[in-house]
Amino acid sequence: MKKNVVKQLLALATASALAFSAVACSASDTGSSQAATTTAAAEESTAAADVAETDGGETTVDEPADNGDIVTLKWCAVGGGQPANYDAWKEQINPYLAEKIGVNIEMEIIGWGDWGPRRNVIVSTGGDYDILFTNLDTFWADVNMGAFTDLTDIVESASPDLYKMIPEAYWDAARIDGKIYAVPTYKDSSQSEYFIWDEKLAADSGIDPSQYKEMSDLTEPFATLSEALEGDTVFPLYSSGATWISYTYDQMNTGLMAIGVKYNDQSAQVVPVYEQDDMMEILKLFHEWYKAGYINSDAATAPEENAYKPFGVAQGWAGAAKTTWGPQMGVDVVAYQWGPTVVSNDTVRGSMNCISSACEHPDKALQFLELVNTDSYVRDLLYYGVEGDNWEYTADGKVHKNNSDWSMAGYTQGTFFNVTPTDDVEFNQWDEVKELNEKAEPSVLLGFTFDPSAVQDEIANCASIMEQYKGELLTGTADPEVTVPQMMQEMRDAGFDDIVAEAQAQVDAFMAAQ
Repeated sequence: MKKNVVKQLLALATASALAFSAVACSASDTGSSQAATTTAAAEESTAAADVAETDGGETTVDEPADNGDIVTLKWCAVGGGQPANYDAWKEQINPYLAEKIGVNIEMEIIGWGDWGPRRNVIVSTGGDYDILFTNLDTFWADVNMGAFTDLTDIVESASPDLYKMIPEAYWDAARIDGKIYAVPTYKDSSQSEYFIWDEKLAADSGIDPSQYKEMSDLTEPFATLSEALEGDTVFPLYSSGATWISYTYDQMNTGLMAIGVKYNDQSAQVVPVYEQDDMMEILKLFHEWYKAGYINSDAATAPEENAYKPFGVAQGWAGAAKTTWGPQMGVDVVAYQWGPTVVSNDTVRGSMNCISSACEHPDKALQFLELVNTDSYVRDLLYYGVEGDNWEYTADGKVHKNNSDWSMAGYTQGTFFNVTPTDDVEFNQWDEVKELNEKAEPSVLLGFTFDPSAVQDEIANCASIMEQYKGELLTGTADPEVTVPQMMQEMRDAGFDDIVAEAQAQVDAFMAAQ
């Protein structure tokens, strides 16, 4: 990596002159002009100094960061593409980062459709990045090819506040062979599933959604809703199917939905998921609903899900009914939890950030991620965009969004628990998310990572078979009592039992070491 160090020329009290600070960590050597920004979240801090109130009521001014070299870090993540006002955003965030920790940040936000190929090139070539968003799809493989820095011995010393704020179980999920290779994004990092109802439709139909907590309870209200909808679909699905029905089975990072360990099975038996009684009962219910017309007839082939659903199921939290699900559907909805709240490797690894093994300053990268996760102003800039353009602080310390143009994806960045709430809701939805995390039941395999190298071909073949059956099986289109045995026989012919045996051996070794 190139290193182009230029001394910081002016004091940080005149932070707008930082246009000449340069790269010290990533291959990118582009500097950018920054302008100091007042943070209303802190109410008294400026880009030149952070003003804090002492216990005695007096005010003190934090000393600026060391007036030495500014380290420029490059962070690559998925989202809606590079924001149109990206340069204005850098002018706000970089003076603040420079003052706090002597860092500037460059972002590469890669569009959803281009993410997979671009991410693969970045990782395989040791490309131009210091921090990379990652998830369970690629984490194990990337670690095993040496792409990321082992953070085990430096994360606590370089970023003590970050280490303390993320629960130990979540750090365990970021381990491979006992070593920490990622910073988990501590947000809705456990998994809770919710039944979502059109509130008015349910009320007009005489249905009290709070009474229905199990799948087996839903046939009667579905019949009532179907009559009210004059035969229109009650529970629309599409070709990806209801993959969420098996969320209580830990898939062990195999990428194969048909295999897993029940999250609370202390014996940790690796099983064929869809042959289990609880899964078969749900699949049979789906088939009954499909035949009754409660699920759409084209569900197995429908390319995308309906925007509006009289009834649906989604991962999240109850408050999302008002902040997300209702606005997305254009109606008021209510949501009630179905099943337990579970934390597993898969739920945590849905969003993490790793530091490149080629990064020259992993300590600075950790300090930056610490600030993202502990400083609300930094978090707000990343989450909402440019202050004064995309959003602004209100008199009572909330965020008013002026538009929805910001194309960075908030879930990729850091915790939700220091994001300033918006002024369009009367509650802080992140309090509920944090509570769900705190009461989540851990998978018996939290911290275990399956090494698929001995059965990679078998997994690939079985995943291909699962993909062929998924649409019909997980939408109720096909009779599971016929389809599951047929699918599983094809998988067993392709080596499914060999995968189970290999997984069980590794799981047994993991459990014995606990």
